[in-house]
Amino acid sequence: MKAGDFSYRRAGDVAEATAALAEAGWDGKAMGGGQSLMPMMNLRLAQPTQLVDVSAVPAMRGVSADAGVVRIGAATTHAEIEDGAVPGRLGQIMAGIAADIAYRAVRNRGTVGGSLAHADPAADWPSALLALGARIVVAGPAGGRTLALEEFQQGAFWVALEPEEIIEAAELDEPGPAARWSYRKYCRKPGEFAEAIAAVLHDPGGGTRVVVGALDAAPALLADGAALIGADLERCRAAVAAVAPGLDDYGLQLHAAMLRRALAEVAA
Repeated sequence: MKAGDFSYRRAGDVAEATAALAEAGWDGKAMGGGQSLMPMMNLRLAQPTQLVDVSAVPAMRGVSADAGVVRIGAATTHAEIEDGAVPGRLGQIMAGIAADIAYRAVRNRGTVGGSLAHADPAADWPSALLALGARIVVAGPAGGRTLALEEFQQGAFWVALEPEEIIEAAELDEPGPAARWSYRKYCRKPGEFAEAIAAVLHDPGGGTRVVVGALDAAPALLADGAALIGADLERCRAAVAAVAPGLDDYGLQLHAAMLRRALAEVAA
């Protein structure tokens, strides 16, 4: 199929992008790399009449670091992260995640902000950045605001964005030198969306964050994650069941297995 009729506008800065979206209202849509939006438009699952391209907005491009906080522009591509755009230990972690997203052709165009705004629970960044404690910088005509990712992600394909708002950047704290990280996902074939995801950041200086993703809802940040380090499969099943009671036995076992592997890796 082909997309319905729409107008295209390439924004030069954040103010222009948010003003254009405010004018369009619910009929407008911001576009980064278009790797999720364009297929949905071709299938008529999404039918915006105004596309606002933010891929070249300077404030949404590139990566910077200051006083232990790394800021990643929303229009930064998966490939740029894979190729080392993010510095330090955080960059090593994120490069490994980015390298396993779909295929290089997709990574060349797809953006971090686009993935977070689309909020597919089976995508990598919603789960991985939640475990890394990301904060989302949102821009709109009335000004900006910053939300913890667990506040921003409100459900499957549902985030705390008004029609006139865009994601400007993600901010993350650099993990401490003793931090350990594990990211596990199960896909039937390379390049496919995950059927189960587990992400664990165990940082003695900054706490432990344990996330289960690829659910029918937003990725879940587990309570008291530190107590789960080294947990056996039965404890992992119970932890997954607590946040995803609707899973069938196959799904529960799959998620529990990924969680157990991730927890065992940071405990080793």
